Amino acid sequence: MKQYSKLRNAQSASVILLLLMFTLRIGATDETKVSYPADYRSWQHVKTMVIQPGHPLEDPFGGIHHVYANPLAMHGLEAGRYVDGAIFVFDLLDYTVSDNILAEQDRKRIDVMHFDRSQYVNTGGWGYETFVGDSATERLDQDVAVACHACHTSARGTNFVFSQYRR
Repeated sequence: MKQYSKLRNAQSASVILLLLMFTLRIGATDETKVSYPADYRSWQHVKTMVIQPGHPLEDPFGGIHHVYANPLAMHGLEAGRYVDGAIFVFDLLDYTVSDNILAEQDRKRIDVMHFDRSQYVNTGGWGYETFVGDSATERLDQDVAVACHACHTSARGTNFVFSQYRR
């Protein structure tokens, strides 16, 4: 009977611990979500590029890429270091080819990088998010921060940012 009581107490403690961890995980996830930047198209356009079939990153990044930076991100590109509040947007559009012209089509996704040293301590100060299509609320259903940061570590020397300042 005594062993049964110990086992039951251990199970109860485990359930409470799991509930607490689940609650804390939800809270941490909500606190570290990156917001949709509604006005990003009025920011500075940094660059455009096209990933075409045959490129290793075609899936999932095939299409026309426009990169935008808010004023704090532009300052970071120039200075080589970022302050909290710097945001980049990677706007990915599908395209068609006709008569040797690449023409924009539907938006595939919007990827956002938001710099905040205290909020995103595990990813070099950067928070990452992907919004699906034209939606400002539908997020990609995966751990974007881990996947994005794993790739961005190759740009550690430029503070995890692939874009460079051009005069």
